[in-house]
Amino acid sequence: MPTATDQPAGHSPGASPAPTAVAPIAAQRRSRWMRAIGVLLWLIGLAVPLILSPAWITIAGVFAIYAIAALSQDVVLGRAGMYDMGHAVFFGVGAYVTGILSLSFNWPVLWTIPVGVVVAAALGAILSAPIVKLRGDYLLVATIGFNAIFTLAMQNNLMGLTGGADGLFGVSGPSVFGHAFGTQSDLFYLNWVLMALVLWVMRNLDHSALGRTFRYIKYDELAATTLGVNARNYKVAAFALSAGIASVAGSLLAMQLSAVSPGSFLFTDSVVLFAIVLVGGQASVPGVLLGTALMFVVPQIFSDFAQYRYFVFGILMILVMILRPQGIWPARKGGL
Repeated sequence: MPTATDQPAGHSPGASPAPTAVAPIAAQRRSRWMRAIGVLLWLIGLAVPLILSPAWITIAGVFAIYAIAALSQDVVLGRAGMYDMGHAVFFGVGAYVTGILSLSFNWPVLWTIPVGVVVAAALGAILSAPIVKLRGDYLLVATIGFNAIFTLAMQNNLMGLTGGADGLFGVSGPSVFGHAFGTQSDLFYLNWVLMALVLWVMRNLDHSALGRTFRYIKYDELAATTLGVNARNYKVAAFALSAGIASVAGSLLAMQLSAVSPGSFLFTDSVVLFAIVLVGGQASVPGVLLGTALMFVVPQIFSDFAQYRYFVFGILMILVMILRPQGIWPARKGGL
């Protein structure tokens, strides 16, 4: 028969489990609930074209595009901890690849998306390889230079393909099984589905060895290097992955606007993506989505003041950095 001495020290019958045992269970339950709520909200979003006006359908479609772009920024900033202030470059690469291939070479527009991903990822790796050893402000300044060079190259009609300062016009939506995506409702569904795909990628990244390594490098690069992690290679991989995702958003924007121009990928656009991640919460998918909504959806509610969205967003960013420096909806410990 068991006696009191059979019990572990400090444990009494009927005592609650140790906090260390309860915490993972609570985190798993919270994760399941968050995932279920996210799926429900995405499904509700499918009803947008059925219940809202054409103007709001367009706004919802643009929200999905910029959410993808902001999530790509979060890979390199929120997860890998690198200050990339030129992320609009990769956003623009996707748009220009789609515009050039579809207009100049008559490619089916959907086929241009994977090409844009490959081109942007390769460019991200090539551009980042010599600069990832830089830290903080130095890396930030280098990426600003990339954005300035990209914009100037597009304005000067690179290789006679980019249309100069006026850009490219006439990019059409895709055609799937004979159905042409020509309306804003059709394009919304395309954007919404691809946003779900990117959200799935982000969720798997958070639970993968790659995502954990990004976090190790962000929080203690020296310790990660001591354990045998090649920090430089992983930083380049973060840039390549974020660039590939950003290019998807660029391709969708080209279809949404039926045009591509250098004015859509200026330094200010990189600043906006950077600020969305900071204000929403680094390494937090709900935070990034909330930040995107604050930037692109909320101003439409006050349409008379929409032209002041940068002013309002700037004030909001200052307040958040003072009152809640970790962001409105920061990631929980461990990045989940």
